[in-house]
Amino acid sequence: MFLRKPDAEALEDFAGCAVIISHDRWFLDRIATHILAFEGDSHVEWFEGNFQDYEKDKMRRLGQDSVIPHRLKYKKFSR
Repeated sequence: MFLRKPDAEALEDFAGCAVIISHDRWFLDRIATHILAFEGDSHVEWFEGNFQDYEKDKMRRLGQDSVIPHRLKYKKFSR
């Protein structure tokens, strides 16, 4: 789903709760007040703040390499 600036402004005025799944960092930084991040190895991190603050916290907790995108490695399926 492609969100435009008016969509972001409408969500800012929304009084309820919304679950947003997005890779758009600008949008998340502007809209998010809480982040539920699935960081790998079955670890889920709850963070209160916007995306930029979450990335700073992730870097502090896991090191500089944690914010650099990398390929996921999957285990081979066996029967």
